[in-house]
Amino acid sequence: MPPLGRVLETSLYVDQIQRSADFYERVFGFQKLVCDERFCAFNVSGQQVLLLFRKHGTTEPITIPGGVIPPHDGEGTTHLAFTIPLDSEQEWREHLRAHDVAIESRVEWPRGGFSLYFRDPDGHLLELVSPGCWTIY
Repeated sequence: MPPLGRVLETSLYVDQIQRSADFYERVFGFQKLVCDERFCAFNVSGQQVLLLFRKHGTTEPITIPGGVIPPHDGEGTTHLAFTIPLDSEQEWREHLRAHDVAIESRVEWPRGGFSLYFRDPDGHLLELVSPGCWTIY
C-alpha cells in the first residue's frame, strides 16, 4: 500500500454504504472502525476518521447512549484530499491502475508539489496531494 497522510478536506454522503465502504477499503486499505446501514467510519493512517453517511440517512436526530447527534445531510459531489509523499506518484499511479481507478487530472502547484484527481463510485472528487500545495502543507 502506498504511504498516505491525513485527511485535509472531508464530508461524504453516499448512495450505498457497502459499495462505498468496499471502494475505500480496496483502494486505500482503510480499516473500518464501525459500520452499519446508516454510516461507516474509517481509520485514516491512524490520524483521522473518514465518515461515509448514507444520503438522506441522517436527516433525523439520532440518540446514542452519550447524547443526541443532530441531523445533517449532503447532496451532490464533494471533494476530499489526502496527503501523500512527493516521491510516491508513480507508486500511486500503478496502485490506482491496478484497482481500475482512472486518474482524471494531474495538477502541478506554483509552490511545488502536485495533485492527482480521480472519482469514487458516487462521483466524489478525490485528490492525492503532495507537499507544496498549501503554505501549511
